[in-house]
Amino acid sequence: MNEDIQTLIGDLTCDDVIKCQKARRELVEKGSAAVDALGEALSSKKTWVRWEAAKALGQIGDKSAVEALVAALEDKQFDIRWQASEALIRIGPAALEPLLALLAQRGDKSLAIRRGAHHILHDMNRGKYDGILQPVMAAVEDGAPTVEVLVAAEKALEELRKMKRSK
Repeated sequence: MNEDIQTLIGDLTCDDVIKCQKARRELVEKGSAAVDALGEALSSKKTWVRWEAAKALGQIGDKSAVEALVAALEDKQFDIRWQASEALIRIGPAALEPLLALLAQRGDKSLAIRRGAHHILHDMNRGKYDGILQPVMAAVEDGAPTVEVLVAAEKALEELRKMKRSK
């Protein structure tokens, strides 16, 4: 990995706020070259590093960050989950399949995942995905039994994959 990128990742600790913000801006300027390191930074023990990494990944908007951002929907800190959700929204439809797969696997066990998915799907529930996502949206509402989330997500995932194959 690029030594410069590693140094910038180290600067995300925000011991010095100006240095931290400058490091994030420089990482964003590096674009795709910084995505792997930022994805790894989402696992940092330091909350602020995870927040800055999620924010930077959203600003970069690279599809290769989707898996790491989807995993961050389970972060113990709400702020990191929110930044990951916002980043996935910015990345767009490339986030749908991994998100639906996570919901189909763990949507019954995690309120954080369901809430993050609701936020993301609400913003993506337009246009050609509307018919596929609407049942999932209904299932992730707080009042729905969680088993419905698994079923709706699995069905939507199948429909999304069919849509992709028919192109």
